[in-house]
Formats: sequence, C-alpha cells, structure tokens
Amino acid sequence: MASLTSNSKPLLPWKTRLSLLLATAVTDALRGPDGTLNRRVMNFLDRKTSPNPKPIKGVKTSDVTVDPNRNLWFRLFTPTTTNSSSLPVIVFFHGGGFTYLSAASFSYDAVCRNFARKFSAFVISVNYRLIPEHRYPAQYDDGFDVLKFLDQNDDALPNNADLSKCFLAGDSAGANLAHNVAVRVCQSRLQNVRVIGQISIQPFFGGEERTKSEIRLSDAPLVSVERTDWIWKVFLPEGSNRDHEAVNVSGPNAVDISGMDYPDTIVFVGGFDPLQDWQRRYYEWLKKSGKEAELMEYPDSIHAFYVFPELPEASKLISQVKDFIHKCLYKLQ
Repeated sequence: MASLTSNSKPLLPWKTRLSLLLATAVTDALRGPDGTLNRRVMNFLDRKTSPNPKPIKGVKTSDVTVDPNRNLWFRLFTPTTTNSSSLPVIVFFHGGGFTYLSAASFSYDAVCRNFARKFSAFVISVNYRLIPEHRYPAQYDDGFDVLKFLDQNDDALPNNADLSKCFLAGDSAGANLAHNVAVRVCQSRLQNVRVIGQISIQPFFGGEERTKSEIRLSDAPLVSVERTDWIWKVFLPEGSNRDHEAVNVSGPNAVDISGMDYPDTIVFVGGFDPLQDWQRRYYEWLKKSGKEAELMEYPDSIHAFYVFPELPEASKLISQVKDFIHKCLYKLQ
C-alpha cells in the first residue's frame, strides 16, 4: 500500500515497483528524440490476449470491426452472470499516452473484464490509432466513429445492451480521449446513443505552464515532464503548443461546454501523479461550466495505480465507479 512520507515518495510493493521500472525503461528506450518509435519491438513486448467466446470469470469477449482500412475495432466484454433485459454500455479508451498498448493488451483486457463483471455492464474497449504514426485528431476521430457505428448498427451489440444508458470511460490518455469524444457527442445528433456519464481516471491533460505537481514530481515513472513533452510534441499538429484545446482542455483555448448537454463526470486524482494539478483544474472547469462533477482524491497513489490489482486503492476505485454508475442510472428513473 502506498503511503505519504517526508521524502514525498510512494511506498509500493516490490511487484509494482518492478512493473513501473520495466515499463518506464522500455518506453524510454523505444522512443527517439526525433519523434520516432520502434513500433515493431513495442508490439513484440506488448503481451496480447485473444477474444474468448467462453466465459472467464463470468465474462466472454469478442472483437468487432468498425473500419478495416484503419484497423479500427473494439473488444466487446459481455457479462454472463446476469439475465437483465437492460444493461448499461461503457465505451472504454485505454491509456498509454496515445502511444502504447491496445484493446488487446493483457492489462487492459483484465481491466475491462473486471469492469464488465463488477458493474454488470457491456464494456466496449476501443482500439484506436496511435502516435507517432497517426497524429491528432486521428484518435478522436476513431473514438467518435465507434459511437456513430453503435448508433447506426443496432445489431452490433446484444439485445439487452441499452445504448440510452451509455458511459464514456478512460484512464490517462484514454480519459483525455473520452472528454474530447464527449464534446463531439454533444455537438452531434446521435439517434440511439445517449451518454449519461463519464468516468475520468487520472486524465492526461497539460499546458505550456509547468505546474507545481509537475515540478515536485519531475522524476515520476511513466508521466515525467520529459516523457509527456515528447508525447505532446508528436501528438499535436505541427506548429501547435501545449495550450492547444486538446491538451489544455480548461485553458485559454478551451471549448465552451456551458451550453452543452455534457455528461455527469467523476474524476480520479492521485497524490503522486505529476498530472494532478491539470486534473483538478479540469474538475473545477467542469463545475464552473455548470456541469455535474465529482472529484475523488487518492493522496497516496501513483499514476495508473488502478491497473495494479495488488494495490488496495484499485478495489476502492471500482467501488466508487460502481456507485457513480448507479447514481447516473437512478437519475433516469
């Protein structure tokens, strides 16, 4: 269990420390200062899982193609331990700095399987295009196009999947993607999909400013300033800076959502996450924009803490997300 110390260092189990050390070393080694990435080696090291029509721990999986020309597909997680005639749908976007991992990655297959089982919901894990091969707005296009696909193809999901009870969810870069897709949904006219809630787990936002948490936690694994600067450089259009609306979503170029039917949102923040100041600003911006938002603070937690099942905070997050989903569903009654 992580704990706050006088040295401002999290105390983590050896298994978690080793995983973070390896992930940080590998990603640092594979990305070049010129904005390139050794994708072949990255794919070799990324442990993948295949879809399984046989239930494992009460959940079966299948892959659905949206657009083969850009390898856009999603993994559908179907809970098999409930016979409800109406289950919510969670559209999930994985993290990895828009650069790493996929819907088939072992860690995110496990996360989404857990979500489907614990929340009694269909989970759709989107396999969107990655940088540096595909810059902004490819990821947002892919995310929104999956929503449009679901809206226009009523046979894409089982009959008891209720798209009027839809949630967007994501962690880190996936939470950034979820926010920007939510804005697009508000600006569009989907017929069957109704997004009623957003689950924003340690969203990956930034800006030109160096915040206090970025400076204080400059050597943090996964999301140090040096690493996030590289990501934004190869993500954004040429000539853009980090105050772009896609990065600094609550900053000077923010999209005005005050008049939009933006979904209720729960935001998770970790005390050892360098991005925490940006995440709190996002929450405050949602509130100032007149939107329903909740902030969940995990003072002793690192970035991406919830993907490590050995950390007790991971199960606490599941419980809080479950309560949030129930609250959103209750408001529909």
